[in-house]
Amino acid sequence: RSCKVLDELGPQIQWQHSYVTGENLWCIYKAENEEILREHAKRGGFPINAIHEVVTMISPATAELAV
Repeated sequence: RSCKVLDELGPQIQWQHSYVTGENLWCIYKAENEEILREHAKRGGFPINAIHEVVTMISPATAELAV
């Protein structure tokens, strides 16, 4: 159902991937704004409890190693 709604909403929202834990599901989207995320949840019929903007990413590839 989620993918169908994404197709309907167009390129302003893209599902990147999701993380599944014992109690939660964390979905990562590339979206133009918070409203489009809420519309996706509304049309899909599933909850959206919180939205957090990712402002940067860090990983071993981006970290500076201390010499």
